[in-house]
Amino acid sequence: MPSEMQTGASVTLLTGGSDRPYVFGLTTSLISNGVVLDLIGSDELDFREFRRESEITFLNLRGSSNPKVNPAAKLARLLRYYIKLIHYAATAKPEIFHILWNNKFETFDRTLLMFYYKLLRKKIVLTVHNVNMRKRDAGDTVLNRVTLRVQYRLADHLFVHTEKMKTELGDDFGVHPSHITVIPFGINNSLPNTSIESSEARRKLGLSGDRRTILFFGRITPYKGLDCLIAGFQELLKRQENYRLIIAGRVDRCDKYWQELRAPIEIDVRNGSIVIKDSFIPDDEVEVYFKAADVLVLPYRDIYQSGVLFTGQYFGIPIVAADVGAFAEDVVGDRTGFLFQTGDAKNLADTIERYFESDLYARLSMHRIKIRAYAAERHSWTAVAQMTRDVYSRMTQGLTKNEVTNKSRGARRNSRFNEGEGELGEDALANRFRRWWTSF
Repeated sequence: MPSEMQTGASVTLLTGGSDRPYVFGLTTSLISNGVVLDLIGSDELDFREFRRESEITFLNLRGSSNPKVNPAAKLARLLRYYIKLIHYAATAKPEIFHILWNNKFETFDRTLLMFYYKLLRKKIVLTVHNVNMRKRDAGDTVLNRVTLRVQYRLADHLFVHTEKMKTELGDDFGVHPSHITVIPFGINNSLPNTSIESSEARRKLGLSGDRRTILFFGRITPYKGLDCLIAGFQELLKRQENYRLIIAGRVDRCDKYWQELRAPIEIDVRNGSIVIKDSFIPDDEVEVYFKAADVLVLPYRDIYQSGVLFTGQYFGIPIVAADVGAFAEDVVGDRTGFLFQTGDAKNLADTIERYFESDLYARLSMHRIKIRAYAAERHSWTAVAQMTRDVYSRMTQGLTKNEVTNKSRGARRNSRFNEGEGELGEDALANRFRRWWTSF
């Protein structure tokens, strides 16, 4: 008799309400692999494609994530979300809960919410995009590490994107390697990618002339090393004036850092050498920035893997990146880009010059096509979905094998309870809790 996985697994994806590209890619590829999903999301993730799919039940528990509301309204909105989420979990049919991101109350999500899911006998899969983000951002604490350890140890299985992350989970948090699977970071396939050419993209951005155009894209925050790129760019201008830098992305809770960076470059902004769009870039405008540029620069000081890198490769743009994290696996000299020494502005300037003297730039149109093909092969959502589905399958089969044992144990415990021994089986406890919660 076929198992549920063989006919279609039932899984809840808990998204935290953000990261449209990752949610879109993973969700569409999973349903094409026969997985039936409850998708917990927000207005941001309300894709029209999902509404046509019978395999997806989209539950918009988060609603709006508009930051332009007062703190009291934000808190009320968040509390409503948690109440809806707790109620959903108590009545949800899927046995597997796959957490893609935590929510705003990290300590609660990592501990009490995880214990709650376990009480409801859910099998928990956790995708770890950053093993310890606070450590990366120089804000680590004992509480942060303890709550991370609790969540990692309570999860039944974890996904990471690099071998380095897998090693760190074991070394720093004691997670056994058998509970971790390394999966690729899927290519961003949710963005429009039309036939627009570089010249038209530059016209849309109001860029004139034929300057060599460098792009920094994504959230502006200290660990991304924009200060190093600006210093390297100013070094380039001393050597040759035919360069332009585009900085596109919103400032992420580092206003002072950005103000300190911006003040010295105002002259370059006024003369057109630096173009700034320091706000959120809508999906339908992203393509223009990547096609207007000749190269994408990732000057990060600390990172495991970057979604911006794969967005760049989706649009076929060569990359100059810091030699940090797993960048060396995807930035391959003379094929997809070049690496420079992390934090070294002069070496960054030298590497950008090297790129513009290379065949990658000389035959950019041809290499854009090759880079897209390279990325699609290495970071296919089909591969991600198959590896994810295999983990679901093993967990579902494990549940199937334990059903008889659990029922037998429950029968014995209920028998002893009826005879006055006072024991209550785990299944009965979970069911009693569900009845209690749904009575409200």
